[in-house]
Amino acid sequence: MTGDPNDSTGRETVTRAFRVAYDGREYAGFQRQPHAHTVADALLGALADHGVVEPGEGPTHATPPGYAAAGRTDAGVSAVAQTVAFEAPTWLTPRAFNGHLPGSVRVWAAADVEDGFHATHDAVRRTYRYHLYAPSADAADAPADPARRDPEHAVDDDRFRAALARFDGEHDFHNLTTDETGTVRDLDARAVREGDTLVVELAADGFPRALVRRVVAAARAVGRGTADLAWIDRLLAAEPVPGERGVGPAPPEPLVLWDVTYPEAAFAVDPEAAESARVAFGERHRDARHAATATGAVRDRLFSAIKER
Repeated sequence: MTGDPNDSTGRETVTRAFRVAYDGREYAGFQRQPHAHTVADALLGALADHGVVEPGEGPTHATPPGYAAAGRTDAGVSAVAQTVAFEAPTWLTPRAFNGHLPGSVRVWAAADVEDGFHATHDAVRRTYRYHLYAPSADAADAPADPARRDPEHAVDDDRFRAALARFDGEHDFHNLTTDETGTVRDLDARAVREGDTLVVELAADGFPRALVRRVVAAARAVGRGTADLAWIDRLLAAEPVPGERGVGPAPPEPLVLWDVTYPEAAFAVDPEAAESARVAFGERHRDARHAATATGAVRDRLFSAIKER
């Protein structure tokens, strides 16, 4: 399970995989890209600060041997189990890693793995959860306060689940991605209602670009009554769908990379690092709730003004 017994400075090294949680709202995605701030920049910057890699010009730090990540999440997408692996000094635990990371990026677990482990290619299953704001269209479940009703986003759960069920199983999703290869996938799709939110869980061995967000958008259209199940069948057909009949991706911010499965990796939670992550994300959640409370108050006041006319 150990890699090259010594790194360039003579320290013992091991091939280690790290679980990474991040709030993607302030990043231009995971993967490094020119003139944009990404999650990978934060991770590699922390490794440079630790002396694990050579610092580069601006954010373009070097990568350690064997470095790879489980997936390339888009701008705005968050994660709780993104996984990066590389040859690391044995002292680089999750809590040590966090010493040079911002609060929006936290490492919370690690696994020592065999030489040659690749965080992208060795993953056998990836799970995403999309937290769709979708108040129930059922009048019995509608908020009693008229100011809080949101018919524009209301969704019929039965129609939504019927649409989602069409995507379950093996299909060629070429009409739901810009990718030209790797479009055939065996998808597990389900949804659970939590108040005004439908938590949509999609799992597969891998995902073409923006597939999760397009599946959610298509199911939402059926759930809102602006499309029917025949349209879903057309999206899954072999013939290309013209642009005006296609579906754009749902917004990225409610999407979370929830889990990545590696059969041979046994991740151990670092209690101190996990608690640090819990606190950091708790603070970010609190701040978001405060902002939502303010905008909700503005909404209610405007509703009252309209009624008073």
